[in-house]
Order: sequence, then structure tokens, then C-alpha cells
Amino acid sequence: MSRLDVNRFGEMEVFVRVVEEGGFSAAARACRMTPSAVSKLVARLETRLGARLVNRSTRRFQLTPEGMAFYERSVTVLADLDEAEREASAGAQPSGRLRINANVPVGTHLLLPIVPAFLACHPEVSLDIALTDRVVDLLEDRTDVALRSGPLKSSRLVARKLGQTRLMVVASPAYLARAGTPRTPADLANHNCLAFSYVRAGNAWPFIKRGRRTEFTPHGNTQLSDGEALRAVAVAGLGLARLAEFQVRADLEAGRLVPVLEDYNPGETEDIHAVYVGQGAHLPARVRAFLDFLVAHLKVA
Repeated sequence: MSRLDVNRFGEMEVFVRVVEEGGFSAAARACRMTPSAVSKLVARLETRLGARLVNRSTRRFQLTPEGMAFYERSVTVLADLDEAEREASAGAQPSGRLRINANVPVGTHLLLPIVPAFLACHPEVSLDIALTDRVVDLLEDRTDVALRSGPLKSSRLVARKLGQTRLMVVASPAYLARAGTPRTPADLANHNCLAFSYVRAGNAWPFIKRGRRTEFTPHGNTQLSDGEALRAVAVAGLGLARLAEFQVRADLEAGRLVPVLEDYNPGETEDIHAVYVGQGAHLPARVRAFLDFLVAHLKVA
């Protein structure tokens, strides 16, 4: 059978609905089809692909690995098709909903301040922004662009570097007046050192001592789930924290925080990237416009 004789996009739409509705009956209601018709369509799709996509039983609905891969790719293809139709009808102007994910410090200090200017330039775009230090799966969460700091894992995603920031240990003047100022990294053993509540790359604090690198694992009475919460309790005088310079710049200028152990700071930096799916001609206009705007306006240093 010729590919022209098969409504492949229609098959994808029904299969995606089956996955998202959690079964054939619910998908049939959503698509205004009979459960039998939906089941036969998925069976024909499996036959044409030569792979089982769904493990069926009376009580369970479960995707196979091949089914999950086909679902993820189908979501992307259908979104690209919708975007192509919108662009064709709107003269390829950026439009539609743009889903953005960023970790809390990057979102708070770098992204949100430039959102009004972006929307002023692209009034036909609407933004759906999620701030979390949890690393999301862009396909699973249907995210268009994620802003991430730190090392990137190899993946199918495309990354665009936006800048880099220096990391530094800081504390409030009130905390240092109460607990004393550490003079060497060894002094940190006697201080309340605040840390993240989840395992992350680079959780240890590196220092240079007599030309040799050493590391200190922070221990304190409080662990926090995101970098902005960590900054807030450091400002409140709870203890020392190691944070990105862009995140604490205003606090340093205002005297709410002061740098600590700068003579031992190895000068390590953390890259900030925008990561996304797709590239070139396949990149939706709204995503391309947003990425270009980030490069021009997001100021890390």
C-alpha cells in the first residue's frame, strides 16, 4: 500500500489520544469513534510498522518501548504540523503557546525580567513558564525550551549556550558576626553550611589550597530544594551557601551577603544553556524567536 493511501497523521492523532486518555474506550469517546474502530486502527498501525506498540489486557494498558518511542515522536510531529499550518496562515509570524522551563534562580533573576520585552515584541505568542530545579523531560512535559545551568547530559536535545557565571561562597554579615568568619576551608567544619536536598552534580564545594584542589562536602541543619530558597535563608542569616554570582549580585551590592573564602575560590564557572528539540527549518517560529531574544537580551555576567 502506498503511503499516500494511509492517513498517517490521522493514525498518529488517534494513537496519541489512546496514550493520553489511558485506553481505547476513553480515546474512542474523545475522538468520537467506537472502541472497536480505535482498537482496529492501532492494530493496523502495528501491522504496518511491524512492531507491537501496546500490551493489552482487560485490566492494564501499557506501552511497549517501541510504543513509547513512537508516541514521543508522534507528539513532536503533530506539534510541528500544527505549527506549520499556523505559520502558513499567519505569514510565518511567531504565534501560539510557548512552554518554557527554567531552574528557579535562572528563571527568577534572568528570565522573568525580560519576559515583558519579549511579549511586547511578539504579541501573538503566549508563555507558559514553569520554574523548578527538577530537570524535566522536554518531550514528556511538552516543553519547548528549557533553561539549564551546569553540565549537560548527552541527549537528543539541541543546546544553545547563553553565558556562564562564577560560583562563590557567601554569607550574611549577621551570620558572620554571630559565628565568625572562616579564614580557611578547614574552618567550614565548624560552620552551618547549607546544601541542596537532592543529589546534584557539583554538590561539593571546591577550593584551591597551596596550589592543590580540595573539596568540602557541606553539612548543616537545613537542606533546600532549590537555589532561590537557599539564597533566601543565607540572606536571613542561617548559614553559608555556594551560589551563582548572577543570583547574589544584588545582595552583594546591597550588603545583604558578602563573599567568603575568595582567596581559595578556584574560579569555577557554570554554563547556562537553552535546550530544545529540533533545529533549522523544523524549529517553530515562536521557538526560534525566543531563542534569538534570549541570546540578545539575557545577561548572565
